[in-house]
Amino acid sequence: MLEGELSRAAASAVPDSGIGTVLISARSLAEYRAMFALSDAALRRRLLDCPGGAASLTAEVNAAGGDATACDPVYAHTSADELAAHAHADTDRGNRYIRAHPEQYRWSFFTDPDDHYRRRRAALTRFTADRQAHPERYVPGELPRLPFTDNAFDLVLSSHLLFSYADRLDLAFHRDGIGELMRVTRDELRIFPLVAMGAVSYPYLDQLLAQLADHGITTQVADVDYEFQAGGNQMLICTHRLD
Repeated sequence: MLEGELSRAAASAVPDSGIGTVLISARSLAEYRAMFALSDAALRRRLLDCPGGAASLTAEVNAAGGDATACDPVYAHTSADELAAHAHADTDRGNRYIRAHPEQYRWSFFTDPDDHYRRRRAALTRFTADRQAHPERYVPGELPRLPFTDNAFDLVLSSHLLFSYADRLDLAFHRDGIGELMRVTRDELRIFPLVAMGAVSYPYLDQLLAQLADHGITTQVADVDYEFQAGGNQMLICTHRLD
């Protein structure tokens, strides 16, 4: 998602991340598996990746016979080639940030900044080819209003927007964004990570979880076997409360 397209964004008490505009990131299915603790069975469910950015999850899941859709506002405004160029520039920018702030990162999934760059570029190449071949899989949409019917998906994955950019997205956006992601899932929403850019803990998590509970959403913070940002080894699992 692009910074100018984020609705209801506001400054918060979280320190400025210093990363600049919201990155269009290109993550692979292998990285999604690790971030979200995805089993083979989970990948056979109907999936939504929101915001999808330039990730290759949708391409890889569908190539393996699954059913995945990506949603992001950038799909409305750019051709596949234009978005690839933008995401390429953002991959460079993100990699420069990583090299400039080594204390904020852990090298267990990626071996070093060069490996990070190579793997992100490979995911971007696969994303671009799939969006050119199957544009219907990449749906323009922006939180907190998505262009899908209720319960359209079995599992929704949301990475590196909520919590990650807490310096510019307020508590109301987080609550309403999660509520909308829950509207379009029949079963479950997983959000990763729970730290902001700069490896800063989200200060309003308890307040947010209480508000979600008031709206019938059950939440669980779960550890995952993945840590790239320092302290970023947990996801939030949201389900509909059974009354």
